[in-house]
Amino acid sequence: MLLSRPAATHSGCPVRAVETSARPTGRLSDLPPGSRATIVGLADGAPPSTAHRLADLGFTAGTLVQVVRRAPLRDPVVYRVKDYDLCLRRAQAAHVPI
Repeated sequence: MLLSRPAATHSGCPVRAVETSARPTGRLSDLPPGSRATIVGLADGAPPSTAHRLADLGFTAGTLVQVVRRAPLRDPVVYRVKDYDLCLRRAQAAHVPI
C-alpha cells in the first residue's frame, strides 16, 4: 500500500495524503467527470507507440489524475495531469489502469 506525500494547491493550502493500492481497480476511461485517481502504470497490452506517448505526456505510475470534463458524445475527455490539462480519446485512456 502506498501513501502519497502531502502537496499544496495553487493557493498554497496543503492537501492531505491519500491512501492508494498498488493494484489496478479500473481504467482511466471509466472515471466520471470530477473524480480523481492515482495511475498504477500502463497496460501491458498497449501498443508501444501509445504507451510511449502516454508516458511522455505524464501518465506514469504514482501520478494523480483528475477528470476535468467530457465532450457531449463522451469522447474526447479532458484530464488534469500534474499541472496541466490535456485531452485523450477513451481508447487511449483505456490503456491507463488506476
